Parts: sequence; structure tokens; C-alpha cells
Amino acid sequence: MIELHDLTKRYGDTLAVDGLSFQVPQGVVTGFLGPNGAGKSTTMRMILDLDRPTRGRVTIDGKRYGVLSEPLKYIGALLEAKAVHPGRTAYDHLLWLAQSNRIPTSRVNEVLSLVGLSSVARKRSRGFSLGMSQRLGIASALLGDPEILMFDEPVNGLDPEGILWIRNLMKGLAAEGRTVFVSSHLMSEMALTADHLVVIGKGKLLADLSMADFIKQNSRSAVRVRTPQPEQLLTALTGAGLRAEAGPDGSYEIEDGDLAHIGELAATHGITLHELSPQQASLEEAFMQMTADSVEYHAGDGEGRDAAGAWGATWQPKAGEKEQN
Repeated sequence: MIELHDLTKRYGDTLAVDGLSFQVPQGVVTGFLGPNGAGKSTTMRMILDLDRPTRGRVTIDGKRYGVLSEPLKYIGALLEAKAVHPGRTAYDHLLWLAQSNRIPTSRVNEVLSLVGLSSVARKRSRGFSLGMSQRLGIASALLGDPEILMFDEPVNGLDPEGILWIRNLMKGLAAEGRTVFVSSHLMSEMALTADHLVVIGKGKLLADLSMADFIKQNSRSAVRVRTPQPEQLLTALTGAGLRAEAGPDGSYEIEDGDLAHIGELAATHGITLHELSPQQASLEEAFMQMTADSVEYHAGDGEGRDAAGAWGATWQPKAGEKEQN
């Protein structure tokens, strides 16, 4: 288990991580979300002792990463896909990691096969595509067969088959009772993968709850209806104290309505319904709602054009700041 206690990191005048305290549970995939500049990458680096906290602490199974004698047997991580010596082959890269952590050499071929790189095991990594580098990074994380795994943007550069593979891999690892902590900007993919969410903004903890509860608490629900008798439906809804909003396609949405109640109301008044369905916001919509006040960088308002005459986004970090993901 990963545990953070009042974890804080300051770079000069910039407070990148501000008093984070949470646990990453076992047996589920935990998504780590936040806008650009929220402090996600800094937090992950502190978990691995690559950055030292200004205050607070982080432990892995009760110990700081730096005191683990064979850390790859405790936690495997993918933070930067291209963090491999370009002159080393995939096999040799994994071999030296295995030897440094007293992992059997046979494990190298096992993980190469698992991630689909057996055919390029003897090729130098300088010629690898981003997707191949991602697979090699995932192989490195799996090398010590650890109980804790941490991935930062694991689907970058992967094709659809590779995305499906890593999604199923993470779910399978969690099903084995392992701790799986994954950061991603792809909300659609996170919605299909994560069971639990930790959300931060401007270095502060915003949410630590299940995926279902996160969406429920940060979005509106509605009931969508479609009928050939709109006037009768609106009269019935008004009589029941409900308000319907017309959609552009001829449907109506009743905010915070109860599906069964609206169906019974229509039946009582002899109203034919062509559609009666619940409407729930997506993870992306819920995320945007929660983090609206935590976004550091905003697109421009269209006041200016670039040198090519195209409208574009204007990025304006605060003076003296650098982006910390």
C-alpha cells in the first residue's frame, strides 16, 4: 500500500504539492487525476524518492522507498517511457535492472514475452517507437513481480490493441490483489479502467472516492423522454411539480427526475413514450466540473492570432512558475 502523509513540495516560490494525505488501496485500479500543473508527476516522483518532500512523508508498505534494498520487488513504476539508454537492447536494459535487484535472469524473457517485445529483445532502444518504449517501460515495472505498480500515462503511443492490452493488464493485476496507481489525462480511458479516483488540483487533494461516487457527486442526473404527445406530457409533468427542458432533437430532459415515477406518470395519463432513459454525466464532465477552479492554464479568448494567422491557445503560467504535472 502507498500512503501519503501531509506530503508537500515547494520549488522556490511555487507550491507544487500542498499537504497531500491519502492511501492507494489494494485490489482496485486507482486513477490519479488533475489538470496540467496539479502536481501529479511531482507526487509520483516523491513516492519513488526521485524528489524529496519539503514536508511530510510517503511510505510503501510502511517504508520509505530509499530504504528498500531491492525496490523493484516492492514497487514497479513507469514514469518516463524514453528513460532508457539508447545504446542498450531491450534485453540488456532489463537484465541490468534484474541483476541490480537480485531478480532471476529468467524473468527478463518472461516480461518481454508478456509485453510483446520478444521479437525485438536484441534491438537497441534508440530505434523504438513511443509505443515500443512504453511496452519496455511496463516490462521494467513488472520485472520484480511487485505487489504495487505505478504508471504515468501508460497508453501514450500505444495503438488500439495496445491500449486494450494495458487496460486488461491493469485490471488483471488489481484482481490479483495488487495496488495499481495510474495517472492519465485520457478521461475516456480512465473511465473504462479505474475503480477508485484520487483527484488533485493546484497541489491539493480534491477527491478520494470511488468512480461511481465521483461522477454522482460532481454531475447532474436527468431522465430523457421522447413522445408523440409533448403537450400532454408537459401538462402532466407540471402537475407533478416537475420541469422539463426541450432538447434540439424533440426530446425532453427532466433534471433529477425518477425514471419509474415518470414512466408511471405517463402511463396514468395515457401518454405514449418512445424513449424513457436515464442520463448520467461522463467522467470527463464530472472532472471538468470539479477542477474548474484548479486549472492553471486556460485557452485564449480569441483576441489574437499566431504568425500563420491561425487562432490558437494562449498559455500564461504565473511569473517564475514551471509546469509540474
